[in-house]
Amino acid sequence: MSARIIDGAGLAARLRAGYRERAAVLAAQGRRPGLAVIIVGDNPASRVYVRNKVRACEEAGFHSRLIELPAATTEADLLGRLAELNADPAIHGILAQLPLPAHLDSARVIEAIAPEKDVDGFHVASAGALMTGLPGFAPCTPAGVMAMLAAEGIDAAGRHAVVVGRSNIVGKPMALLLLQAGATVTICHSRTPDLAAMTRQADILVAAVGRAKLVTADMVKPSACVIDVGMNRDAAGRLCGDVDFEPVREVAGWITPVPGGVGPMTIAMLLANTLKAAERT
Repeated sequence: MSARIIDGAGLAARLRAGYRERAAVLAAQGRRPGLAVIIVGDNPASRVYVRNKVRACEEAGFHSRLIELPAATTEADLLGRLAELNADPAIHGILAQLPLPAHLDSARVIEAIAPEKDVDGFHVASAGALMTGLPGFAPCTPAGVMAMLAAEGIDAAGRHAVVVGRSNIVGKPMALLLLQAGATVTICHSRTPDLAAMTRQADILVAAVGRAKLVTADMVKPSACVIDVGMNRDAAGRLCGDVDFEPVREVAGWITPVPGGVGPMTIAMLLANTLKAAERT
């Protein structure tokens, strides 16, 4: 029997409807949630992501501010813009779209965002809160994965979760959220010997490495939940994930598609974090 496909787009739409209602309540109190997005340069993929984020904000009744800067923008200018946004009471969430041009220090830029407005969840204060279990903003993609598991009734407690990827944006926070949910977690990466032997142990398998169709059917435990965070192009130029979808769906119990899986949930969690920031003020 083929795996159940986890409809991230449908779940995100339902969540966003709820956020719209909460935003309307805040707006009636004079606190319309506000998100500022800064993009530096002309990266085509980044422009698509930013456009989707701005559109999602407007559809949810949020105030959005898009700040487009040329690729030659200096770090001092960018940090100055962030300082202005930090001080703006109409802005509750700030994100700097990554990647930034090479001459800009991404870590310094992220740390310049006030932690209470770090709705991407990338600030070191957010990372520390996640590590220690304190309230804070979890990075949007891992938070979206956890929301998908909850919606499907998949309890991570007592399960073996394997995360393939160790980035600060997805892999590490994903492992921490699964650990907090009671899973036993294994993190794999480019230096993991015999990756397939590890992934075959997973009740919950999260692929987040950015390599097209890396996870094949023989690497998946029967009836496992397979979450595909990847966004790649295959040899024919078609959009695909880190999981070889069609063969793996014949083995897994649940699987997320690309597109329509984790991606929409990432944006939904960005809205959730922005709404949370507005509600705290």
